[in-house]
Amino acid sequence: MDPAEKLKFWPSPLLAIETSCDETSIAILQGREILANVVASQIEMHQKWGGVVPEAAARAHVESIIPVYREALQIAGVSEITAVAVTNRPGLVGALSVGLSAAKAIAYAKKIPLIGVHHLEGHLMSPLGDPDLDLPFPHISLIVSGGHTELVRVNEPGDSEILGETRDDAAGEAFDKGARLLGLGYPGGRAIQQAAEAGDPTRYNLPRSMMSSPREFSFSGLKTAMLRLVQTESANISVPDAAASLQAAIVDVLVAKAIQACEDTGLKTLTLVGGVSANKPLRETLHQKAHQQGITLIVPPLHLSTDNAAMIGLAGSIRLSRGERDQFDLDVNPNADLPTKTLQ
Repeated sequence: MDPAEKLKFWPSPLLAIETSCDETSIAILQGREILANVVASQIEMHQKWGGVVPEAAARAHVESIIPVYREALQIAGVSEITAVAVTNRPGLVGALSVGLSAAKAIAYAKKIPLIGVHHLEGHLMSPLGDPDLDLPFPHISLIVSGGHTELVRVNEPGDSEILGETRDDAAGEAFDKGARLLGLGYPGGRAIQQAAEAGDPTRYNLPRSMMSSPREFSFSGLKTAMLRLVQTESANISVPDAAASLQAAIVDVLVAKAIQACEDTGLKTLTLVGGVSANKPLRETLHQKAHQQGITLIVPPLHLSTDNAAMIGLAGSIRLSRGERDQFDLDVNPNADLPTKTLQ
């Protein structure tokens, strides 16, 4: 594909919807410009349960979707929507269904094109939310979100190859489990980072799993090690030190394997995307190591790192500009893999 065609966007106002988990988000884009990106978070509601309750999440999406839609339209100040992009895979089936139903209703009523977008494809395209950014293709991307930890070679929008992924649990799940064990609450990544600020990351020796495998991840052993640590230390445990030690174990693995992927492929641009990319030590350590190796690190701003509709709009805009469309029989797929080729 001609380089200019890789980043061709839908030119007129596009509505995007993201409801895959616990944020109700609607964005409006024109070309690459984000006119509005409204996010209604459910974190406060789910904190009392220590994690996302799918049924409650779906009900909250039903309650929020229309107010968020109206707010996005007001902020964007547009008079007409000409296409709709929506996350339809993967995620919580009830949550996804709310967003897809709204997208279909809008597209049908307005007689405009509809496109379904894979949630991770949205994350991969999230760096494009900076209109001044020149994102080269191909490049390597480290995706770290709640349920995903993957190294991906992004050849062009919509064409990626999985270099490696977790064999069991994701990095975000290790953060959440560690936070629960330490009594730090939800969301785990933020809670661990805050507690770790006063901690010693060398206090407790936690495992860096599968370091002999340059492309694959495993965090189940780290979760078990945290459980054993909490059980062994009991009341004597230093929560800040344990949080810092857990965070360092996760960051060390992610950074080492991302840098190795760049070295193995010879690619000199690396993106860090997904909700866990909001972790400050991960961003800082990866930036330092990338700079040492002559690798350009690109990280979306925080408001585009966590789940949001703008990233779905960016991915959908590119697909729509190529003439791709979905019909009204489009369905949700809660367990869909990123549509890629897998490198052996």
